[in-house]
Amino acid sequence: MTFAELIHAVHTHPQHVVVPGLWGQGRATFGGLVAAMLYEAMRLKVPAGRPVRSLSVTFVGPLLMGEPAAFEVEVLREGKSVSQVVGRAIQNGAVVAMAQGSFGASRQSAVRVEAEAAPHMKAVEDCQELPYAAGITPEFTRFLAMRWGEGGIPFSCTPARHMGGWVRLRSDVSYDKVTEAHLLALVDAWPPAVLSHLSKPAPGSSLTWTIEFVHPIPSLTTRDWCLYRAEIEHALDGYGHIAARLWTADGQLLALSRQTTTVFD
Repeated sequence: MTFAELIHAVHTHPQHVVVPGLWGQGRATFGGLVAAMLYEAMRLKVPAGRPVRSLSVTFVGPLLMGEPAAFEVEVLREGKSVSQVVGRAIQNGAVVAMAQGSFGASRQSAVRVEAEAAPHMKAVEDCQELPYAAGITPEFTRFLAMRWGEGGIPFSCTPARHMGGWVRLRSDVSYDKVTEAHLLALVDAWPPAVLSHLSKPAPGSSLTWTIEFVHPIPSLTTRDWCLYRAEIEHALDGYGHIAARLWTADGQLLALSRQTTTVFD
């Protein structure tokens, strides 16, 4: 099943969604897909004209592939312009992921501060692509293309503070319009930046994740490259604190991300 097909499954039968093994990240489902499915279930409960402004995700446990999962949504409050919503992914009777989202309509305001310029990055064609390799790279990377422009790849013993480059969905036939669901997958496609500090493979994953979206989202398709850059702000005792941003190829800010990650080395 493609990304679009799994999102459609959440729309049509949210109480019984089965993710195939092609979307694996170890024994769990790729976290960016889990967050995207949660978001889509939540979005369906929000009035039109209220795009998501912020989403806070907690990965409670692994969402297992090949087993049915349910996506349940609770609207906490609907104000004049903002809706506060909670979503839960449930599998085998237990919550495996949950998200709190703030959806807000645009309002007139005198405050206007432009985003800082995107960082300089080598051109896409000059960056090394991380190829999908069965049994070596996570299964979900067959669906997402990443080209390294800065920092090291995981387990390369590269003690850099920054990691970044270019990312897009791999697709030969689909030119879907990019939505917040796609942005969730694009941002989370990148491994925790702390993994590049290690010299040998070790498990690592996101514990909590907060992502904020900049609206209006520029007109992009799933074939367009986006620029990603992450910064390790602190890492100690098996936990890393990482801030990241995503831009269009021409430097328009799309999203701001902050993750607490775990590493078991």
